[in-house]
Amino acid sequence: METIGQRPSIDNKRKPAPFDLSGSSGTPPRMSILLQKVAPIGEERDRERLKLATDFVYRETPQGEISAHVFFPPDELEIPVTGRPVIVFFHAGFWDTAMPTQFVPHCLHFATRGAVAIAAETRVATKHGTGPLQSLDDARELIRWIRRNAGTLGVDPERITVGGAAGGAWLALLTALPKEKDLPAEEGLDCRPQALVLFSSLFNTIARGIKDRFPDGKSARRTSPLKLVRRKLPPMILFHGKTDRVTPIKDAEKFARKLRWRGNTCELVDYERADHSFFNFNVSHLHFELTVAAADRFLTQRGLLPIPPPELV
Repeated sequence: METIGQRPSIDNKRKPAPFDLSGSSGTPPRMSILLQKVAPIGEERDRERLKLATDFVYRETPQGEISAHVFFPPDELEIPVTGRPVIVFFHAGFWDTAMPTQFVPHCLHFATRGAVAIAAETRVATKHGTGPLQSLDDARELIRWIRRNAGTLGVDPERITVGGAAGGAWLALLTALPKEKDLPAEEGLDCRPQALVLFSSLFNTIARGIKDRFPDGKSARRTSPLKLVRRKLPPMILFHGKTDRVTPIKDAEKFARKLRWRGNTCELVDYERADHSFFNFNVSHLHFELTVAAADRFLTQRGLLPIPPPELV
C-alpha cells in the first residue's frame, strides 16, 4: 500500500499489465479478445486482477485508511507517462459493502486505451459503520487527491472522467451537480470532473428504501440528483436497463430530460429486457462490451481518451 507524499516516484511500484497486446494470433486485439485472455468469469478472477493494480491510500479517516486501486496503461502502448487522462469508478452496493472488484474489467479496458483507470474504495457501512454522506466525502476527496498528485501519477488534472454504478453513480453525480457556492474548491482543488459515465444510476434519494439510509429526510432531499440539475454541467452518458426494479428507468429518463432542457449534453442508452446489473462483465459479456464501447466512443469524441489506433477500431 502506498501513500503519495512519502516517495518521489511510483514507476518502480508498477506491476505488469495482465493482458497481451501483441495480437500474435493474427487477429486485431479488440476489447472482447483482450478480456478472453483473463481467467474464467467470476469474482475470484476479478480479485486476482485487482492484485495487478497499484494501491494507494488516498485518505486517512477516523474509521481507517481508504484506498484507490490504480491501473496504469501497459508499457506496450509506449505512450508518454505524463498528461494521461483519468477515469475513476465507484462501485455499487448503496454504501453498504466494499466491492472494488466490480469495475476491474472496465479499468483493464480503459488502461489499454491509454488512461489511468482507478477502482475506488470509500467508507461503507459493514466495514466502517458509516453512511452515504461519508462515502460522498471520500469520493470528492479522491478527485482532489488525483489533482493534487497529478504529476506523480502522470495524469492531466483537467481530463478526469468519473463513473460508477447505482449508489456509486450517485457519488459520481454529487462530485459535479452542486453549485460552486455549495461545493467550493478546497485549497484550490476542485472535485468536479470533465465527464460522467453512469451505470444503473441512483437519481432519486427520497425513494422508498433509499431515504432511510440517510441521517434524515433533509439530507436525502438535499443530495437527490433530480433536485440538483442545473446548467453548465459536464457531459454525461447514462446506461440503464428497461426492467431495472432497483433504480427505475423512469428516473433516468426524467433526469436526462431535465439535463437537456437546461442545455447540457446527456446521452441515455437504454436496453430492453435488462435489469439492474446488466452491464457487469460477470453478468453479460454482450452488455459489458456494448456499454464499454459506447462509453469509449463518448469519451474519445470529447478528447478524454486518445483516438484508438486503426487495429482497435
